[in-house]
Amino acid sequence: MSSFKKFSLLAVGLVAVVSLAACGGGSSSKDDASDGSKKTLTVSVDEGYAKYIDKVKSKFEKDNDVTIKVVKKDMFETLEALPLDGPAGTAPDVMMSAYDRIGSLGQQGHLAEVKLGNKDQLDDNDVKQVTIDDKIYGAPAIIETLVLYYNKDLLDKAPTTFKELEALTKDPRFAFDTEKGKSTAFLAKWTDFYFSYGLLAGYGGYVFGDNGTNPKDIGLNNAGSIEGITYATKWFQTYWPKGMQDNKSADDFIQDQFVKGKAAAIIGGPWSAANYKETKVNYGVAEIPTLDNNEPYSPFAGGKGWVISNYSKNKDVAQKWVDYLTNTENQNTLYDMTSEVPANHESRDAAAAKKDELATAVIAQYANAQPMPNIPEMAEVWTGAENLMFDAASGSKTPKQSANDAVKVISDNIDQKYQK
Repeated sequence: MSSFKKFSLLAVGLVAVVSLAACGGGSSSKDDASDGSKKTLTVSVDEGYAKYIDKVKSKFEKDNDVTIKVVKKDMFETLEALPLDGPAGTAPDVMMSAYDRIGSLGQQGHLAEVKLGNKDQLDDNDVKQVTIDDKIYGAPAIIETLVLYYNKDLLDKAPTTFKELEALTKDPRFAFDTEKGKSTAFLAKWTDFYFSYGLLAGYGGYVFGDNGTNPKDIGLNNAGSIEGITYATKWFQTYWPKGMQDNKSADDFIQDQFVKGKAAAIIGGPWSAANYKETKVNYGVAEIPTLDNNEPYSPFAGGKGWVISNYSKNKDVAQKWVDYLTNTENQNTLYDMTSEVPANHESRDAAAAKKDELATAVIAQYANAQPMPNIPEMAEVWTGAENLMFDAASGSKTPKQSANDAVKVISDNIDQKYQK
């Protein structure tokens, strides 16, 4: 799932205390084999990946005379703890990280630089996700982006344009009983910036200039962004029930309507598929429809990569392990065991060949997605953009006023917290 709301700013606050320790910290792994024992490489993963690691590790252990010790711990907790656990010698050697956390942790000295052993199987977007200041701090493993889910019992095929989605609002099957004239035909959590960014970007908005690296150039109040916000207000004020404006409850509402067959199509992430399978929704997955300006919806490109602690005493073995996990064979295994779309292009092609709608849609949508800026200043965007859509949707501000006010908050916070 998207990571921006799960990760605290602890690492940023601790950088002044521990960044200098990056070159001399300890590690929980054994530094040598002088006592006759094997080296141990500690790998921290969410519980959902533990079986995958257990399945692939034996060959690596044998070939490299090393023991892989698997620690099951929430990814975000592991990343939050790294600035303290690293210098204390208790951090894992290798862990998984959401792409949007790799840049800041690398910049602060907590992650070691990584060589991409399978770079020929990655594209520029993949590499950019794990790069900051021209240094690579992670190996891409999984790609994620938003897609369109639709109910096959309600629609013969996936809508391909937003004009089609608007036409669905006239269908009486999707009338919202308690609010006359409102419809649940298509729903999207646009009060949440992670979900609405693809709309703004499709109209020409952007977060930071210079391909996401210039925090002095914020494009969330340019003409394109304002046009995108204006279009969204049409949905909030004309088509959607008022509850869609409540960011805290909107997602529950959307999921409930889709599972109960009252919404024909919704925008969601690949992480939602498991719930739809469990609730036995006859769902399909497709690219998000083309916008009214005939441009593609351009959501954030996200995912996860393997990273190496800069405090590890076994960086050479850790590098080999990361190369091993991201080769085609093991990326194929990752997909087979988790259904998550691999970053490795040969493995992506293999997933698509299996006619998996979710994998096919994610791969296609990812081509039009934009890498999330991975500079530390991105943290201020999530805070500043919290009311970006709500203020316009509720009518309390014009789209232009809402955009300008949000950008001012973001800009002021960046100026105050990131003086250079």
